[in-house]
Amino acid sequence: MSQLATNPKVLGFIDRWCGGTACAVLTVFRKLFGGREIVGPERRGLLFMKLAEQGSTVLASAAIRDAVQRHGRENVYFFVFQENRFILDALDVIPPENVLTVNTKNALTMITSALDVVGRIRRMKLAACVDMEFFARSTAVLCYLTGIPIRVGFHAWHAGEGPFRGDLFTRRLRYNPHLHSSVTFRSLVAAVDDREPELMPRFDWHADEELLPLPHFQPTPEEVASVRSLVAETTGPNRKALVLLNANASDLLPLRRWPNENYLELARRVLALSEHYYVGFTGGPAEAKKVADIVAQLDHPRVVCFAGRTTLRELLALYNESDVLVTNDSGPAHFAALTSVETVVLFGPETPKLFGTLSPNTQSITAGLACSPCVSALNNRQTNCRDNVCMRRISVDQVFQAVTIALERRQAASVAA
Repeated sequence: MSQLATNPKVLGFIDRWCGGTACAVLTVFRKLFGGREIVGPERRGLLFMKLAEQGSTVLASAAIRDAVQRHGRENVYFFVFQENRFILDALDVIPPENVLTVNTKNALTMITSALDVVGRIRRMKLAACVDMEFFARSTAVLCYLTGIPIRVGFHAWHAGEGPFRGDLFTRRLRYNPHLHSSVTFRSLVAAVDDREPELMPRFDWHADEELLPLPHFQPTPEEVASVRSLVAETTGPNRKALVLLNANASDLLPLRRWPNENYLELARRVLALSEHYYVGFTGGPAEAKKVADIVAQLDHPRVVCFAGRTTLRELLALYNESDVLVTNDSGPAHFAALTSVETVVLFGPETPKLFGTLSPNTQSITAGLACSPCVSALNNRQTNCRDNVCMRRISVDQVFQAVTIALERRQAASVAA
């Protein structure tokens, strides 16, 4: 993966200073030279602007399907960082050629690549652009530069309602912090067809009571064979259950981490349940060494290190071959929702009320502290917290109990089948 695309501090700096300045300049330009919403007959189709966060893209899948239903699969496009297109391919909701990617090798490459994609989009004559990045300045700028006449995004109407991002949208919504993110994304798509945009932020739209189910990930036969071979090689024929632990050993989201010693204790308890239970630790290539160090501390024949040994698609296939996944609130929690695995998700700086996965096989755990959640769209997901007590207060006992419930569910489903 590109270092820049996975460095939130650098991206935040670029977005705040470069994006914020561009928002201000373009807002003045728009006020001087007009910004009417004129949709000619030659314009059709919709563009989603969602550069980062693959897990959030899973939550947006219902909104993407809404757009496909309204505009046709071939007329829905997605603007995304190259590193994050994987999840769109896994969702298989729009054609692969409709995913427009930005190269993020370095800051200069990212900017020139984004502007190149914007130029291509201007020639496509699309009718609507939906900014799914909530309050990012850079995507507001990119939406405006595409020249697309209908531009939908969140607007800070008053101080405290979100970071400044100018006035570049033609349909400006107020962010509602009480709606699940999947519903929030759907509201943006619904706003494209609103007949009275001049009355916004008044928006006469009601979300469905139930969250729409997710599509199920379909690995290729080769991916299934590769993963099954890996599992058989590392666990043997007598395995009755495989519990995966995503220790999230990278430096990307330190506040969301559950302590390593807790994962170690949880692994020991799972292994003690049965001599036929195996524990696997997962992670990306950048995490492989740190995860291997955790596995080495256990020094147990039924503990396996899968970190860095699969592609992202094979990781989802591995979830299908496993019984339980324990992870913090991160991309893998949402990837797992596309598979059959039982999942236990640990929340701290954010809340499952807004970002919980959409799988019925998920148990969400939070300590429920007064300071949690501390990051949201309204503060641009920034926090000055340096002590993630919200994660440390989640006990091994709580998580182990959830794991045993998940294992019982799997066993009951196996008997019923």
